[in-house]
Amino acid sequence: MAQEKELPLGLYWKDKRTTVDRTVLPFQSLEVIETINESRATREREKTGSGMAFNFESPSVDDANWRNKLIWGDNRYVMAALLEKFSGKIDLIYIDPPFATGANFSTTVAIGEDEVEHTKEASAMEELAYRDTWGKGLDSFLQMMYDRLVLMRELMSEKASIYVHLDWRVSHYVKLIMDEIFGYDCFLNNVVWCYQTRQFSKRYWNKKHDDILVYSRKYNNHCFNWDVDGVLQPYSEATIAKYKLKDENGFYRLCGRGITGSPIRSAKDVDPKWEKTHPELVVRNYLGKGFAPHDYWLLDIVNQVALERTDYPTQKPEAIIERIVKASSNPGDLVADFFCGSGTTAAVAEKNNRRWIMADLGRFAIHTSRKRMLGIDNCKPFEILNIGKYERQYWQGVTFGNKTPEQTLAEYIVFILKLYKAESLPGSTHIHGRKGNKLVHVGSVEAPVTFADIQNALQETIRRKQKDLVVLGWEWEMGLHDVVEQEAKKAGIKLSLLSIPREVMDRRATDAGDVQFFELAYLETELKETKDGIVIKLEEFVIPNLDLIPAEVK
Repeated sequence: MAQEKELPLGLYWKDKRTTVDRTVLPFQSLEVIETINESRATREREKTGSGMAFNFESPSVDDANWRNKLIWGDNRYVMAALLEKFSGKIDLIYIDPPFATGANFSTTVAIGEDEVEHTKEASAMEELAYRDTWGKGLDSFLQMMYDRLVLMRELMSEKASIYVHLDWRVSHYVKLIMDEIFGYDCFLNNVVWCYQTRQFSKRYWNKKHDDILVYSRKYNNHCFNWDVDGVLQPYSEATIAKYKLKDENGFYRLCGRGITGSPIRSAKDVDPKWEKTHPELVVRNYLGKGFAPHDYWLLDIVNQVALERTDYPTQKPEAIIERIVKASSNPGDLVADFFCGSGTTAAVAEKNNRRWIMADLGRFAIHTSRKRMLGIDNCKPFEILNIGKYERQYWQGVTFGNKTPEQTLAEYIVFILKLYKAESLPGSTHIHGRKGNKLVHVGSVEAPVTFADIQNALQETIRRKQKDLVVLGWEWEMGLHDVVEQEAKKAGIKLSLLSIPREVMDRRATDAGDVQFFELAYLETELKETKDGIVIKLEEFVIPNLDLIPAEVK
């Protein structure tokens, strides 16, 4: 009889790919777009003269210039960019990936000192990427998770753990994927978070918990601090009272005599003199700290949620993340969350002296996380980054690759013109298309639009005896706007500078026709020095994308 073939451990779905795209972008692809050296809370405190002045000491032992990182972009590209410098360096990962949440990802934003509410709709890229079914339903979600979990494992240090927060719809599928990627022996636990909702069903059991899958990077080699504040669970007063009862010999019942579950197993664990004369000391020593936590977490850890509210649709309470961070990392360790949402993991890591790297595709997630960090007193310096031109270069190679550079450039220009609803106009180096009476120049993927680029396009517009020029670009040379506007006015040409949105890199957005080009925002100011300080006057400002502007300001 033929021996039955043993199936490899894992989960199978339609069109499953086990070969993960390992395109490693250079670390420089993470472009710093803002550096924050001081939190708003710290500045406000210093204004009133209370507290100590801001003093930053880097928690990194190997990089004195370390700054925590908040990264905007697709986490697959983010992790690929991080591999060069952070492979094997991240000590703890917590993720809460969205799936079938029922949310439409529009968000209410409070703007200004008066907290005027404005509903910010998701961009086409966010909406399509985070749609409940992930485009192709469960199969697509599982492949997305598989690819990213492989990259996360490569980023984890030898002592690292990963916590994956899921609900009843996908936890069992993801468990099998993680068994395959991390190994069944590295499965540490399935933590159950019990929460309170208003759900009331007569058709099935009411859903009152989430699952948090916990795996280690290496078998039997992970950090777990069960005895620190915030992780230990305290004994109840009733339990402690039991240990203070005297037995028939006048001894306090501290050695488990007649008490099920006593932490003190024998008389030799307790000094007899202390037991008879100072029972409070023994109780404090053995019961005061509490006991190692169970793997089901009850409602007691959600009491502070209302105080932490950011109005982000999938926000989790800090108490959950704090228990994880304290248990599975040490001060100075590096913590990551690649679906950071409202920034809860960053806030907890910051308050507990951990370094952190956060990432999210959603612009509002980055906005919310940034605002949240600015509200933390003595928040250490952090950077806001995005993937920048390397993400675009990779997209261009995948979309128009396997051709000569000239062919790739030509196809890229035609593609952008089509999205802008313009027709191609061959035969010119600097004018690429026409939309009605307007000539169109398309900026390069690899470099910002420069003054020279626009000057050349203006000259070509003059030669063609046209009066309108539109320039489409990903990035722009610093201080460009005023200079080129003056040049255009001299030539009698109406010039429009429009930004190419990131949505053009998502085929679902382009197929749906959801791509919009917005005029380049700019700000013009006048500074006047007075005896009281400096007065800043806004001469002119252009903010055509009004997503975050309240109606009365519009």
